[in-house]
Amino acid sequence: MGFERARVVAAALVLAAAAAGVVASLDSPRLLVACALAGALAAAVGWVALSRLAHRPTPLPPDPPPAPRPDLDAALEHAPLALWRLVAGAPPLALNAAARRLIAPGRAAEPAALLALLDTAPGRRVVTLPTEHGQERAVLAVSALTVQGQAWRLAALAPIESELETETLVAWRQLVQVLTHEIMNSLTPIASLATSAPALLEASEHEELQAALATLARRAAHLQAFVERYRSVSQPPAPTLADTALLPLLQAVQRLLAPAWGAAGGAVRIVVEPERLALRTDAAQLEQLLINLAQNALQACAGRPTPELLIEARLSRGARLRLTVADNGPGVVPGLESRIFTPFFTTREGGSGVGLAVVRQLVHGLGGTVRHAKRPGGGACFVLTF
Repeated sequence: MGFERARVVAAALVLAAAAAGVVASLDSPRLLVACALAGALAAAVGWVALSRLAHRPTPLPPDPPPAPRPDLDAALEHAPLALWRLVAGAPPLALNAAARRLIAPGRAAEPAALLALLDTAPGRRVVTLPTEHGQERAVLAVSALTVQGQAWRLAALAPIESELETETLVAWRQLVQVLTHEIMNSLTPIASLATSAPALLEASEHEELQAALATLARRAAHLQAFVERYRSVSQPPAPTLADTALLPLLQAVQRLLAPAWGAAGGAVRIVVEPERLALRTDAAQLEQLLINLAQNALQACAGRPTPELLIEARLSRGARLRLTVADNGPGVVPGLESRIFTPFFTTREGGSGVGLAVVRQLVHGLGGTVRHAKRPGGGACFVLTF
């Protein structure tokens, strides 16, 4: 646009000069013709430039200035998580008050050791902090990012010791209640019969004595079986990890489960997407915990006209593997979701209450987590993430 304007100005100057030349060269025909030709050429150039300027689009008004951003420094300062910035070759920089409090006198027993925990690869893990009050656990999350061409790592630290203590106490309380109930159910008749046995022996009531001894043996056997179940929960076997293709493993589980589900009028479906999905795991233990979940689902679906079990393997966000085991039964009773993994807790008559506890132990041993999730269409749904 500036170039076209310059051409218009130049053409105007040439036209003015040509006009002056015409006036001055009235007595010279040759000079008069030259000035006329120069004026015509300048007029043509100026006309073309003016035409182009006329067809230029009207420039848009400049964008309004951006709205002022919130005060990020104030937001970071009052964030509930302790935040640090880590740059190669420099010590960690505390970004907010929570971070400064953690390394202040009276909080961290060894500030240098605490800061050393932050210098780790991106990821999420539970760490132990050396504090003046003893060892405390916290969740450490480290993210990698680039700011103005410089590589940063942002570390966030959230102490969770008090929350873990509360959850541990609740879990132990639930476990002790179940253990006490189960043990007392066996010890009460044993103690009663042991007290009455001498009297029966003196009275020569042999038939009643034999019945009492049979009851003692039965309750003792039940108590022994209970202790064996407790051992299976408290001492899970160590896994043997190997790369395992999931499609053939789930197909083998499907073949094992199909007869029982078919006899109940139902079916077992498996979905693996993509089919080449593989997991480094203990194939036997993974197969066993899937069978445990399927057996629980079959018992829960008793009486359903067409019970169905779906075992699905997919990649979730973060490239993590997600195994879903879902059924179309009545689902978990509302309010009991937090108790279903407690050892020996059961809502089914005659149930042992160890199935889901064993599943959780095996999943954790394989490096994963298991959660109960609400299914939109109803039924129970357990999600295993690795």
